[in-house]
Amino acid sequence: MEKRVVSGHDILYLQQDMREFELYGTVRAVICIFDSLNYVLREEEIAEVFRLVCNYLDPGGVFVFDVNTCYKYEQLGDTTIAENREDASFIWENCYDRERQINEYGLTLFIRGEDGRYEKHEEVHEQRAYPIPVLLKLLSENGLEPVAVYDAFTHEPATEESERVCVAARECKKEE
Repeated sequence: MEKRVVSGHDILYLQQDMREFELYGTVRAVICIFDSLNYVLREEEIAEVFRLVCNYLDPGGVFVFDVNTCYKYEQLGDTTIAENREDASFIWENCYDRERQINEYGLTLFIRGEDGRYEKHEEVHEQRAYPIPVLLKLLSENGLEPVAVYDAFTHEPATEESERVCVAARECKKEE
């Protein structure tokens, strides 16, 4: 909100569940990043997100999102990752169920407070890996034309070994 004030732009920020969001009209672009779609665990709910995005995009509008891939979750498998940093430390305990394509990880955080003591925080996350062809099919079935799939953070096409991909699609259902 502070950046909005400084920029002088009239930006509307909304916080909603992406599986049932509503806007006050159409927009030129929708951006969904930081593997947010991986948190949607059911294929029919991903389809609903895509349908809503299409509904609220201007004709020819753009939708860009990123997802962690099946390959990434398969590589993580059942592992534990720990890091000790200056102001925080964490333990990440990962478990991937290949059959269900669900990645569950427990995250234990130790965050230093202003008094120098560390507070312990625990979280459990579940994410689903969607094969890229499934996502592209769901986009197409819901009025969005896939334009490109890139290896995240590059301009290179995604490969079988891409751990995160960025997908660009455009609205193709409405007349301009």
